[in-house]
Amino acid sequence: MKVVVFGATGNVGTSVVEALAHEPEVTEIVGVARRTPSSWQPPKTRFEAADVRSPQVADHLRGTDVVVLLTWAFQPTHRPLTTWDVNVLGSMDVLQAAADAGVGAVVYASSLAAYSPGPGRHVDESWPTHSMPTAAYGREKAYLERYLDAYELRHPGIRVVRMRTCFVFKRSSASEQRRIFAGPLLPRAMFRPGRLPVVPLPAGLRFQAMHGDDAGEAYRLAVLSDARGAYNVAADPIIDGPALGALLESRAVQVPKPAVAAAMAAAWRLRLIPADESLVKLFLSLPTLDASRIRAELGWQPRRSGLDALREVVQAMADGAGGPTPPLHSATSTGRRPRHAPE
Repeated sequence: MKVVVFGATGNVGTSVVEALAHEPEVTEIVGVARRTPSSWQPPKTRFEAADVRSPQVADHLRGTDVVVLLTWAFQPTHRPLTTWDVNVLGSMDVLQAAADAGVGAVVYASSLAAYSPGPGRHVDESWPTHSMPTAAYGREKAYLERYLDAYELRHPGIRVVRMRTCFVFKRSSASEQRRIFAGPLLPRAMFRPGRLPVVPLPAGLRFQAMHGDDAGEAYRLAVLSDARGAYNVAADPIIDGPALGALLESRAVQVPKPAVAAAMAAAWRLRLIPADESLVKLFLSLPTLDASRIRAELGWQPRRSGLDALREVVQAMADGAGGPTPPLHSATSTGRRPRHAPE
């Protein structure tokens, strides 16, 4: 089986490649990314440098059995047409190229953020996927859900899987995720447990997380099975403000949502942080995920809890840890920093 992974060098991509590289049924992996790694070389894998909007994409799909589509640009948030071009139009180009090449299956990285608002709700895959149109990340994920609805009707012979995942953390993703969401002005030392006596958190904070290794396993199962449709992918438990405060060994203090959004908006407009207030509004509006379907149908069982994954990445952020690919480079490394990275 030949599998082509777009966005193979990012947080989820490296986990997916590692999981597939140790799978006997997979004989060849092509990792496609804008910048290929110089030292990381998993078994059965070769890397090709290409942008999802490039005509080169079609060349890499000849003889492919399964496409895993992970590529996603989180930034530049000040230029939403740029992220739309990469995330929506680029993904559509890959999906059309896969159909033209006769690929048998596509496993697409959707997201919890595709879901319509439902704070306090615990939802299965039937919950609407219209997201919050004011947030670019959710808007783009929701648009691709609609595109895939039509794509499946036009190409009934292609098995399409939509992986709607919660937050994915691991040690090697720490520097990338800090750059994407917090920016360089937040000192690494602030992530050390016990460093802050009080940690302000938005009221109503509730979310789920999982480890990158567990995400990689979920994708491996989707690639190898005859699964179709959407799968929620999330580990237990649901993490709230007190749980996050305990993890940081700090006292969690609730801050009204409008105050959090206003502070983020001001910092974003001053270009002090890379994430804008629409992202936190989206984050706080989302439901939590019922992952019963993937557990029952594909036998997926996370090995680590969401708290374990979060604890690992927080410690790694304090350490300035990173990974062996350009998007995951360490906070202590030198060289040109990427403006956006695959999920």
